[in-house]
Amino acid sequence: GRETVAHWMNLGQHFKVNAKKFGEKLALKDHSRRFTYAQANRRVNRLANRLMHLGLAKGDKVAVFMDNCIEIVELYLAVAKTGIIIVPINFRLVSSEVAYIAENSDAKAFIVHDEFTSTVDAIKADLKNIAADKYIVVGQAVEGYRPYETFIENAADGEPEAEVAPADTWILIYTSGTTGKPKGVVRSHESHIAFYLINAADFGFNEHDVCLNVMPICHINATFFTFTFIYLGGSAYIHPARSFKPEEILEIVEREKITFISLIPTHYNLILNASKKAKKHDVSSIRKLICSSAPVRKSMKLAIMDFFPGVELYEGYGSTEAGIVTVLKPKDQMRKLGSIGYEPLGTHFVKILYEYGNEVGVGEVGELYSKGPMLFDEYYKLPEKTAASFQGGWFSAGDMATRDEDGFYQIVDRKDNMIITGGENVYPSEIEEVIGSHECVFDCAIVGLPDDKWGEKVAAVVVRKPGLDESQINEDTIRQCCQSQMAGFKRPKEIIFIDKEDMPRTPTGKILHRKLREKFRK
Repeated sequence: GRETVAHWMNLGQHFKVNAKKFGEKLALKDHSRRFTYAQANRRVNRLANRLMHLGLAKGDKVAVFMDNCIEIVELYLAVAKTGIIIVPINFRLVSSEVAYIAENSDAKAFIVHDEFTSTVDAIKADLKNIAADKYIVVGQAVEGYRPYETFIENAADGEPEAEVAPADTWILIYTSGTTGKPKGVVRSHESHIAFYLINAADFGFNEHDVCLNVMPICHINATFFTFTFIYLGGSAYIHPARSFKPEEILEIVEREKITFISLIPTHYNLILNASKKAKKHDVSSIRKLICSSAPVRKSMKLAIMDFFPGVELYEGYGSTEAGIVTVLKPKDQMRKLGSIGYEPLGTHFVKILYEYGNEVGVGEVGELYSKGPMLFDEYYKLPEKTAASFQGGWFSAGDMATRDEDGFYQIVDRKDNMIITGGENVYPSEIEEVIGSHECVFDCAIVGLPDDKWGEKVAAVVVRKPGLDESQINEDTIRQCCQSQMAGFKRPKEIIFIDKEDMPRTPTGKILHRKLREKFRK
């Protein structure tokens, strides 16, 4: 057969083409640095060649423990060129959690931000697969780590010699685990290529777009959205994920003429509650916004569209495993409030199944299954868990949903979060929508707590809006808010007020109902 077979180019391979096509155009920028496509490609090649010189080969894993920065983007690109597999670790994790992922993934090298080296130092002795010379630090020099810039500065900047196919693994990313230990999700290059091309067509992105990245790049959302613009030849401004200050974000939007941001409801909430001064920034460059990770309340949706005039607002539903499963498009935002939209371009029908694999009727609740080119390959070293999450080639992330007569889907809740009280099924999201829409509520979560009479009782965990106290919002306020809006069995029997900081969340801002159940069961 022929030596080279024509196939899709992965993000790293395509980067060299963009370096020729868009050589002098800005590819990556942050608060102090700017790299054109040509400059960034040379840096990426140096890194790729050095990683191979370090003894890493195709299929080997490199763990990455960093907040958002240009270097983490360079790492994704460098490993894509070489066939090495990146293991991004959420920078908010503690030593024992980091150790579990580094060990479970069989990582052979570790690249760390200077401020997180103490977390890694505490577990170095447990990481048997990683040799002492394979720890690299980004930022200030730290003893026991090779400095990143020194590591790459004298390396060859030509394209690395490696054969990487579209079906090869690119990313081994661990789910935040709303239930139990995190699972390693094995994702191929082609699943991401599918995403970039589907995204470009479905959202109408192009090489003139400038994306502001605030979502953690150690998480799947940024590898889907931000990297789409790098694939297309647009620009990406990389902002630290830990530092979401609305006034700073809005200033960057105005200064950099940002056209797109992927955010979660928490971010939008902060922007909409920002100071009058912050809100004076010109945000007219924003063409499109997406909100994902949690449903957007109706009142917030209207406020977003009011604040960003003429913006096209999208909502996306998906998972680390499945990619994007459904999209709610701008024209349907007000017509289909509460919906997650329908299937994106190039994917199979979504199925809503009963427990025994039969499809449910219109308006009936079942488990949501999807199938398409963005799907992951498997859970790393967990064949039983992989098999259990599929039904005949369709995958489920464990969410319960309905389909309406127009083919639009609505998430009812996670299977794990459903409350059974006195034999009735109660879905938290429905009650959260009502309480969360109250003008004095910043955030809320509904959980089931043990109850002698009903088995489980509905409990509301509520965060007041900043500056409000008991006189303005208390248990009675919440009870009155629910009184006329829902059946008696759905109304909270217990109401708990907590501070904003005490609401437990995944790295992408999803509320961890499990943690609240554990805390308040006592």
